[in-house]
Amino acid sequence: MRIGFGYDVHALAEGRELWIGGVRIDHPCGLAGHSDADVLIHAICDALLGAANMRDIGYHFPDTSGKYKNIDSKILLRETMRILREAGYELGNMDATVAAEQPRLNPYIPEMQQTLAEVMAVPPGDISIKATTTEKLGFTGRREGIAAYAVALIK
Repeated sequence: MRIGFGYDVHALAEGRELWIGGVRIDHPCGLAGHSDADVLIHAICDALLGAANMRDIGYHFPDTSGKYKNIDSKILLRETMRILREAGYELGNMDATVAAEQPRLNPYIPEMQQTLAEVMAVPPGDISIKATTTEKLGFTGRREGIAAYAVALIK
């Protein structure tokens, strides 16, 4: 068994849709980024790749490539799982936390779990997602951005 840790952060930006955990969230701002900027999926990809000692999401899906411009991050996660499985690994479980002052994410968590489970081809029970605030501290507390942390166990 191997364990990996992932972290990602994106600034909030007007004029973009907000995607977290593969789910569109109703909010006046989205996250800025080369892709759809799904901060949770990016942290999960980094955790999975890190557990397998396969570098990070930027190595496999560089933001300098037009191929990934505005790409749906679910595609990146599906490809990450393909890379892992080709190397002989399978997900044991994944635990993630999203830090955002707004919007409140708890109502979306079951849909995120189901969506990610389908993309990753694993049971929803293998995916834990939590949401927290930073008690109005730091860039997330000032509502400038959203951060996500993920830990993945692979076997």
